Amino acid sequence: METIPFEIGETAHALRKAFDRLAVGLGVTRAQWKVLFKLTRRPGLRQVELADLLELEPITLCRIIDRLEEAELVERVRDPDDRRAWRLHVTKKAQPLVEKLQAIGADLVEQAFAGIDPKDIETTRKVLAQVRENAGRCGAVNRASNQ
Repeated sequence: METIPFEIGETAHALRKAFDRLAVGLGVTRAQWKVLFKLTRRPGLRQVELADLLELEPITLCRIIDRLEEAELVERVRDPDDRRAWRLHVTKKAQPLVEKLQAIGADLVEQAFAGIDPKDIETTRKVLAQVRENAGRCGAVNRASNQ
């Protein structure tokens, strides 16, 4: 049982590396495509929220956003509720790149899950969802017991 978290991590690592190999000619780094994906799914995130979701230091994310903004792939918009904060959006210019990245992702999923019964995939999804839920509760219990 103790090797399962390691196997999940290794699987995620293998998928990221495969995606990197497939996306190598598109001119964006892994950090950049992760930002583009997250902002496509959740437009208007504040930089601090995005840094937290991506588990990056805010200054590191700021540098990534600077490069994406220079390439006109992301734009910063002042947060109307907090003039110190920025909301982030993927630009129209980025849409063709995002579509290519999504197509690469879809191809990778098709290749990586080839030969696996769809029922097994659905079972795996349910199990992983339960693990995430359990892990989330575990952290809350530990914080409460430390007080």
